[in-house]
Amino acid sequence: MRSFTITAQGEFSLRESAQFGFGQRDAADFDGAMRLAFCLDGGFGQQVGVVVRQLDDAVLGEVHGPGPLDTIRSQVARVLSLDHDARAFAEVGRRDPVLRRLQLAAPGLRPPLFHSPYEAAAWSVLSARRTQQQAARVRAALSSAIGRRFSLAGEQLAAFPTPAAVLRLGAFPGIESARLERLHGVARAAADGRLEAAHLSSLGPDDALAELQTIKGIGPVYASLIVIRAVGFTDVAPVHEPRAQRLLGELYGLDGPATAEQFEHIAEPWRPWRTWATVYVRAVGPRVLTRNVALSA
Repeated sequence: MRSFTITAQGEFSLRESAQFGFGQRDAADFDGAMRLAFCLDGGFGQQVGVVVRQLDDAVLGEVHGPGPLDTIRSQVARVLSLDHDARAFAEVGRRDPVLRRLQLAAPGLRPPLFHSPYEAAAWSVLSARRTQQQAARVRAALSSAIGRRFSLAGEQLAAFPTPAAVLRLGAFPGIESARLERLHGVARAAADGRLEAAHLSSLGPDDALAELQTIKGIGPVYASLIVIRAVGFTDVAPVHEPRAQRLLGELYGLDGPATAEQFEHIAEPWRPWRTWATVYVRAVGPRVLTRNVALSA
């Protein structure tokens, strides 16, 4: 059994990450361990399982499966946003009292990311014109059928299939032929290196958005999802995202949802952490707003 340690710079809460439900994972009760199973950066040809635990500012990873330990450690750090010093993000709250309230309501939250841009792109194809629950069931079934299964801290978890396995797929329940063709396109892009986080990060947000939209089935909305929630850019503001616009309107006392211009104005003091701040608005804003309603009732 191999292991690694990541020392968190600034506040970090593994509980917040483990209970943060989105896309590839359901929100779950936290038992002290976060279980991850994923395709490994560098071609996505290897699958690995990792059990993550926290002891103060030390984040401990227990590795199941093959692959270079440094690559596994770096990918887990990116997925948990531990590749950044959060002390600088804490300073942003001192410039914006609303954001400071959100930070205090969820101490140690960092944006959990998709395991990779490859898996985020595959999720985009599987979830198009479906509910999140429907897409999650298909993804889980596909992973169980042709992905590698791991026993992680007493639970079974299957990794999403490698690009090679996806390309061999001729048919699958819940994936109609047109969707399967788009999923094959994602797998080919991954095999060609176009969905590596390092590659997309090197392009910058705007060029990464443009490149992702050359993959069939990935339009502007899903390209933005991949850039913001899989690559790891800290300073992208999704000013046209309806949920964030609505919550900003409520949190900042606007007459309605924030317009794109109002969003840009509010987010200006958040630089260079506009991505993280927006995640706080989306994830923690409802907690703060519900608490205020309860106190005033």
